[in-house]
Amino acid sequence: MDTCPDGDRDLRPYELAVARALLGARSWGMVITDLSLRVLRSHMASTMFGDRAVPCGSPVQEFFPAQDTAEVERHLRCVAEEGRELADWRVPSPMPAAAGRPRIIALNALRLEDEQGQPVGLVVFLSDASERWYARHRLELLHRAANRIGGSLDVSRTAQDLADLLAPSMGDLCAVFLAQSVLVGEVPPGVAGLERNPLLCAAVSPRDAWPETMIPPGARLPTLPGLPEVLMVMRQGDARILDRQEHDRLFADHPALRDALIAPTERAQLSTALFARGKALGSVSLWRTEMEYPFDAEDARLLREIASRAALSVDNARRFTREHRAAVTLQYSLLPLQSTRVTGARTSGVYLPASGGTSPGGDWFDVIPLSSMRIALVTGDAAGHGVQAATMMGRLRAAVRTLANLDLPPDELLINLDDLVQQVAAEATDTTHAADGVGASCLYAIYDPVAGRCAMASAGHPSPAVARPGGQVEFLDLDPGPPLGVGGHPFEVTEVEIEPGSVLAFYTDGLVEQGGGDAGAGRERLRTALVQACGSSAFDVDKECRRIVAELTPAAADDDATLLLAHTHAIPADRTACWEFPADPETVTRARALTVRQLHDWGLAELAFSTELVVSELITNAIRYAGGPIQLGLIRDRVLTCEVSDAGTNQPHLRRAGLLDEGGRGMFLVAQLTTRWGSRYRVDGKTIWTEQSLA
Repeated sequence: MDTCPDGDRDLRPYELAVARALLGARSWGMVITDLSLRVLRSHMASTMFGDRAVPCGSPVQEFFPAQDTAEVERHLRCVAEEGRELADWRVPSPMPAAAGRPRIIALNALRLEDEQGQPVGLVVFLSDASERWYARHRLELLHRAANRIGGSLDVSRTAQDLADLLAPSMGDLCAVFLAQSVLVGEVPPGVAGLERNPLLCAAVSPRDAWPETMIPPGARLPTLPGLPEVLMVMRQGDARILDRQEHDRLFADHPALRDALIAPTERAQLSTALFARGKALGSVSLWRTEMEYPFDAEDARLLREIASRAALSVDNARRFTREHRAAVTLQYSLLPLQSTRVTGARTSGVYLPASGGTSPGGDWFDVIPLSSMRIALVTGDAAGHGVQAATMMGRLRAAVRTLANLDLPPDELLINLDDLVQQVAAEATDTTHAADGVGASCLYAIYDPVAGRCAMASAGHPSPAVARPGGQVEFLDLDPGPPLGVGGHPFEVTEVEIEPGSVLAFYTDGLVEQGGGDAGAGRERLRTALVQACGSSAFDVDKECRRIVAELTPAAADDDATLLLAHTHAIPADRTACWEFPADPETVTRARALTVRQLHDWGLAELAFSTELVVSELITNAIRYAGGPIQLGLIRDRVLTCEVSDAGTNQPHLRRAGLLDEGGRGMFLVAQLTTRWGSRYRVDGKTIWTEQSLA
């Protein structure tokens, strides 16, 4: 033993005093053994560790439970042979500690050596570490609860995290019950209305060993008739401990209900409510079946603290679910019908919101019937997520429909749409709002089934694919402009020939770039899916559209995905007629005669009189205000379309003619004889069109 530098006095009396103090201590036990681990000296009283003594001459490892004897012996022999210290190694004791819990013994051991440094035995210190161990266990459980619960914004996942944390840490079985309104994101009822709000079993643990007789996950909690004691936990928000005898008394008249709510081999149950922000969200129940010791007040306090934290996480997830459902509902309400059948194509669109707890984005698609049997096919993606993105998407879709009714070409429509987005950005005063919710990509295409051509322009949107009737699939080579909102850049129009029976595929980037993957690889997967779809002899556009989206998007998609398929058709040549005339007054008579003859050939003689008047008025206006050449076209499909094209740029309009006016009633007459009319501009003039119902 080392001595102080300035002390030469004999320390043997002190050493003996230290030994007597250690041997007389009552807060821990000290045992001296030889190298074979047999006890030479022990001061441990029989009551020190619950009537468990260590008699002299016996192996010290026999003090511990039989299942731990070999492990204790191995550690002590390492101390005896290698001289290493054994510090604070904890071993359960067969004797219970306070409140019936297993006692935890802290084991410390040192090797004893003689004056020559040769090992002669061991000194073993035993202390009751139950309180320290259980306190540390509670702190660790609270720490795990803080890290584990609340990491998801899904209500069911949060409930499952809570159940998995509590079983087996605090009990053998755990069930979490939540109000049905909470699971769908609605505001939970107050405490007074709890009896009228159904509870569902939201999560259980362990899931693979849950008793078959108990209520399964997802099932509704049975009605509790005449059992106010059971509802007391929910009303008061306190934790309650029940044993098997008390449960048998409460459920004496309801054996089926007892089997559904009580573990078959229950020793004790601990339940508490899930309260957050003054609302009752549900409850959590723990059962001990294998653990022999009952629940106590410390367990109740610990469960209440964990439950209070978990309830806030559940309520946060509920609020997110409510916002998510509102955004998705708004998104779907702003989208068109999934399937449409128009003259030029049979279309089907699918919008799939992102999963994995994220808000929906601003993806959309649209199919807009235009004049002369043409259709506009639109896909777009507004920036951001949630209600804000869905609202922006709605504004853009409404603007596209308004601009489409003006029969603008694709590039001019995108320019006007770009101006709108810039105006919205200028109105946004909040920086976060402006950065997250303003801006979009858009692709606008016009398919003409008469000419068999498709004109399209892109504002930062992925290029569409076309599957030809022969099975060849290609991605069209567009010159995409910048996304909407950048401003100052023109948009390029691309025209392609589309054979009848081709399938046009418009999509958003979420379909080909899931998980941040390579867009090129995603396009190849889309190409393969389109080849497979169009190779079928019985092509079903609705079925194939849903299949492709399901095949290309994972179960936990991190971005919205939209796909719009258009199975194109052409209007046969025998359903169209076209003539060209000079700007001569005699043209009117000839045009009327040709129109009447064509309608008779089509079996539409009943429309001859009204159509003759419409043609006469439109050609007269063209001769008077525009000049030649003048083209007259008729298209017969679901409606009868009449087109008059000239080189003028004057826009016809309705006006109220006075009683004595000699003119000004022509377009009013046209409007009365037709169901719809309008005009559109071309590079070399304009076209006035009308539609008449064939019904």
